[in-house]
Amino acid sequence: MRLAFCLYKYFPFGGLQRDFLRIALACQSRGHDIRVYTLEWRGDLPAGFDLVRVPARAWWNHCRYRKFSAWVEADLAHRPVDRVIGFNKMPGLDIYYAADSCYEEMARSLRKPLYRLGGRYQHFAAWERAVFAPESRSEILMISGIQQPFFMRHYGTQAERFHLLPPGISPDRRAPPDAPAIRAAFRAEFGLGDGDLLLLQIGSGFKTKGLDRSIQALAALPEALRARTRLIALGDDNPRPFLRQARALGLGERVAILQGREDVPRFLLGGDLLVHPAYSENTGTVLLEALVAGLPVLATDVCGYAHYIAKAGAGRLVATPFAQKEFDAALAALLADPEARACCSRRALAFAGQADLYSLHERAADFILNHEGKPPENA
Repeated sequence: MRLAFCLYKYFPFGGLQRDFLRIALACQSRGHDIRVYTLEWRGDLPAGFDLVRVPARAWWNHCRYRKFSAWVEADLAHRPVDRVIGFNKMPGLDIYYAADSCYEEMARSLRKPLYRLGGRYQHFAAWERAVFAPESRSEILMISGIQQPFFMRHYGTQAERFHLLPPGISPDRRAPPDAPAIRAAFRAEFGLGDGDLLLLQIGSGFKTKGLDRSIQALAALPEALRARTRLIALGDDNPRPFLRQARALGLGERVAILQGREDVPRFLLGGDLLVHPAYSENTGTVLLEALVAGLPVLATDVCGYAHYIAKAGAGRLVATPFAQKEFDAALAALLADPEARACCSRRALAFAGQADLYSLHERAADFILNHEGKPPENA
């Protein structure tokens, strides 16, 4: 079978990009041909992939994406395939992998009416409708059920077109038998003593993930607690506004922002708490990566995977509507109580050992290769 995968940009540290790669590799491992259409590719190219860099250029991204779709449509007309799988919303998809939130819902709930007069809105709304409208033939692989009601409300999408997948946490995120030794080596490397506390925030898109909220909460800690707490953020984004915020709050030496890295599991084992006060988050894969590593979590309840943290008893969730003071207080309470964190860690590891948090990519490949084989609903 010939499969075409479409995504605007590939880089090694994005959650959507990692999912795309693992799903495509799962399909390839079963003997199928993989063609990838993209505007940009950063990182290694797997052997056997037919990479097509689409030559679409424009001053504005939404204009570039429109040209991308038109170019891909024309190329597929000359070189047809058996399935077209998209990781961004666009016309002509057989299957859409829904990693992103409902754009129409965000445009109406978070933006002023004037925003909907612009060309950017017109493009993204039309491309979302091309996937979710009742007349569309696109089947939709959902990685979180939290957004489905929004799509159905705005577009009237038929319920039977949604197919909910389990999470797909990489096995290398699980705590190995030598986790204590890895933790000790990591903390020595980063100059962390026995009494020091390390907050981690992991994920590209610092604004959406709420890095500003985390920095504010660090500044609000009681002085004695703040003096032994550091924050490291990892992600592929512009760090400058957040470093300015940290300096303005007197935290210049207590906040570090690093680019995405391959050794994230070491950070998960070396930290004391994952903070993820996201403004909006379809899933929040990093919440489960922390859970399977035994790292306690403090997050907002808007994350699609937040319910796993509650079910496991692996941390605390801050309710919507978000209140910074509530988040500040929860952070201070968790950092001041090592036994509470240890209890969260034990519960997390126990949950990780019995729940299906790992099979997303194989289930997605099952569906791509057989439309009639619908994944079970595991939410």
